[in-house]
Amino acid sequence: MRVRALLVLLAVPALAAATASPALAADPSVAPGGNFDLSVWQLQEPVGSPGKPTTISSSRLQGPNGFQDSYFYTDTRDGAMTFWAPEKGVTTPNSNYARSELREMNRDGSAANWSLSGSHKLSATLRVVSVTSNVCVGQVHLGTGGSSTKPLLELYYRASGDIVLGTENSPDGGQTPHTVGHVALGKTWTYTIGISGGNTIDLTVNGSTTHYGIPASFKPYKQYFKAGSYNQSSSDSTTKGARVAFYGLKVTHG
Repeated sequence: MRVRALLVLLAVPALAAATASPALAADPSVAPGGNFDLSVWQLQEPVGSPGKPTTISSSRLQGPNGFQDSYFYTDTRDGAMTFWAPEKGVTTPNSNYARSELREMNRDGSAANWSLSGSHKLSATLRVVSVTSNVCVGQVHLGTGGSSTKPLLELYYRASGDIVLGTENSPDGGQTPHTVGHVALGKTWTYTIGISGGNTIDLTVNGSTTHYGIPASFKPYKQYFKAGSYNQSSSDSTTKGARVAFYGLKVTHG
């Protein structure tokens, strides 16, 4: 089956599964859209009005002069696409936690909303620069098909260095954690979140792959990917939070 690549990092060299220091992106002087193809993402930031975080469209994100600010920017030292989510920030109506996070879109500007059948992969190379306690760096979220606003899965990095996959038990809620790796804070690592055949979650972290069944209750739902810094703690602090740097990001559907 032909695989259609939706998102390609434009200029990051190949990496080992985990390295002691981040890889160098192409140009640390441009906005993230100058180094990454952001045409199939939109950005949600931890600012705006209560319950209505600001959203930045894919058209504004694209190109070397594309959108960036203090929550989403290119690190001028190494070119990383960097997400900052403080503990105090505007949240969605269904969450108590702030986020600076990309949401998958289609190239025509509509919201991505794909079936569990087929093959779907989200691959990333990243490092967590700082975190208070826990941050979600990638997820598969439920789209249309029912009333649930839950994710199918969330991939977390904890302050201890543990990498944990949370698989949702059903669209009604309840999450089961699976420890899938350990990386020291500030070190580069890789993940691939895969959905295959409509029945299986395939997770690879630093070259090690594990598999998890998808409960039948999720079958009516469409899905979409998210990636960035979705902080998992809240307080009145605007200086504490989670900062995550991405050096590679790729989505494929087939």
